[in-house]
Amino acid sequence: MLYVTMSPIGAQGSFYYNITSRPFVVAEDNSPLVFHDKNFIAADIYKSSPNRDNVYVTWTVFRFNTSGGYERSPIFGSMSTDHAIHWSTPEEISGTAPGLCQFGDFFDPTQSPNACNFDQGSDPVVLPNGDLEVTYNNGNTPTTNQQQLAVHCHPTGSSPAGTAHLNCGTPTKVGDDVVVGEPQCDFGRGPEECIPGAFIRTNDYPRILTENTQNNHLYVVWQDYRNQEYDIQMSQSLDGGLTWHEVGTVNPDRGLDHYFPAVDQSPQNGDRLGVSYYRTQRVANENAPNPDTFGGGGIFVLCDSSGDPGPDAQGCAGTGNSDYVVAGGTGAQTPYDFKVVSPVFPPPDGIQTGFNGDYSGIVINKGSDSHPIWSDTRNVDPYAPSNGVIHDEDVFTDNVGLPNGKGKVGPGTIGKNN
Repeated sequence: MLYVTMSPIGAQGSFYYNITSRPFVVAEDNSPLVFHDKNFIAADIYKSSPNRDNVYVTWTVFRFNTSGGYERSPIFGSMSTDHAIHWSTPEEISGTAPGLCQFGDFFDPTQSPNACNFDQGSDPVVLPNGDLEVTYNNGNTPTTNQQQLAVHCHPTGSSPAGTAHLNCGTPTKVGDDVVVGEPQCDFGRGPEECIPGAFIRTNDYPRILTENTQNNHLYVVWQDYRNQEYDIQMSQSLDGGLTWHEVGTVNPDRGLDHYFPAVDQSPQNGDRLGVSYYRTQRVANENAPNPDTFGGGGIFVLCDSSGDPGPDAQGCAGTGNSDYVVAGGTGAQTPYDFKVVSPVFPPPDGIQTGFNGDYSGIVINKGSDSHPIWSDTRNVDPYAPSNGVIHDEDVFTDNVGLPNGKGKVGPGTIGKNN
């Protein structure tokens, strides 16, 4: 099941209602063949919007056949017009797009061959006119590489009355997601996309800015492997998400892996942007090809004291340090200058090995004030090793003045600004 709850107006987010009845339920499936995943939420905050106070949720619905085999994973959406109490019937919004999506019937012949239904990582944002833009990662491509897509929606109706609909259009392409050569790690479940230096799983899902208050300019960021390292890519829309074009790599430094980005814009200057992301040192042989993995990247494992990765792996993972940075710039003028906002921290260890969250975030206010949020392992656990770890994974935030201007392309060093 998928739930949304609310915080009373007077509480201002200090606590939320418990789920005690049918209200607040977004989706429910009494079936082992359906799995709901990666839900994100957005609200209409604009005084002039015809949909003021509407709330929207988007997520992935994984569908499997009776033998347990994967069939498809489209993006679904639902809306509430009464402060998250009642929700509209979930709708499949990832759509079909001839010439853009192919092989939608590869696992399920009942589907359109142009269905955009191999998806993950949806992220919604509301526009001042009441429209909704949803971006997501899609794998209905003729090559190993994937793509970032978006749909533009015109929500109407009432959720308590049962007339609410998202009315989403045909998907458009936001940008390419180049995965060829991406390294893989074996966390005990088989090879998965990863950051070898930190030995953590990762993903290329797109992140769209938190809100748009000044114009119809929208920005999406994601990581991919087009430069044979993980780098942060950006795409821009100047018409509220109807069309998109890539504007380049955000990070100016090379020789590190950059991942889990987030983006937001200034409420006073819509094209004044902040992008936050992690950086990690790379490991030896990170680009070593392996035809047996998805995307052809090398396989990495945690090595024992002998430093021998074994016969099925290219190298040892979990040997690099990381930091977290905030980059700032204007519109399409990439790459952006950046500043380091965390200390250098080691890979997760013990029972936390392989995982350091799947997301980070950033919100910008007062022109150039940014508030990033991320997790890292700077702190030693005071109860180690009884807690199963040496280093805690803790969540941090900060008030950071945005850098401004273009970054200088060159080698990067963990713990140092551009």
